[in-house]
Amino acid sequence: MTEITKKRPEFRNINALSDLPGYRMPLAAILSILHRASGALMFLLLPFVIWLFDTSLSSEFSYARFTAAFNTGAGIFPGWFIKLVTLALIWSYLHHFCAGLRHIWMDVSHHAVTKEFGKSSAIACFAISLVLTAALAAKLFGVY
Repeated sequence: MTEITKKRPEFRNINALSDLPGYRMPLAAILSILHRASGALMFLLLPFVIWLFDTSLSSEFSYARFTAAFNTGAGIFPGWFIKLVTLALIWSYLHHFCAGLRHIWMDVSHHAVTKEFGKSSAIACFAISLVLTAALAAKLFGVY
């Protein structure tokens, strides 16, 4: 190694307080972490999804109660909170779906596993899932 080249830092014992705040994760890593988080969120919200499904299909009275829950609330939860939880569920599903398609594409086509493709596909995945989430949030909160 010559004196002109800059020596990269070596991290042998990483201190969580001093080393990790300066570390920048690539966009593909953030997408991968959020893919796992969205899967966990969908799993944790599964009782809510089952309640939504059951209340919307049982009878006309339960469907009226279902639609009223989004406006006036249900039990101790106000309507805006139910809408936010539903929005979190919508985001987690759309993000998990888009990131899952990205992972499947990278598994199927071996030439797609490059640093550049990882970054561009992560940007596309974030953009698609966030735009679809914003469109469904507008519908959920009554913008259109």
